[in-house]
Amino acid sequence: MANSLVSIQIIPKTKDGESVIPYVDEAIRVIQESGIKYEVHPLETTMEGELQDLLGIIVKMNERMIEMGSHNVISQVKVLYQPDGITMEQLTEKHR
Repeated sequence: MANSLVSIQIIPKTKDGESVIPYVDEAIRVIQESGIKYEVHPLETTMEGELQDLLGIIVKMNERMIEMGSHNVISQVKVLYQPDGITMEQLTEKHR
């Protein structure tokens, strides 16, 4: 079972004020290609897995934003670390 849930909102500074949507789409693609479980929400994306792996994905997301031409990136991150295991379903089941 995964030991962490990590939510991220990535805010790249784009060239000449262009839309961030293609950048955010690419950041989500980085998550998707990692193979971990995730859910996209309107203001953030939540990932489920091992903390070290999830933090590595965040590094890749930020690097990809720079490769795309972003001058800098703000990543707002929330981490729930629970060594005995945690899932998104455990936190949300009573609301579904």
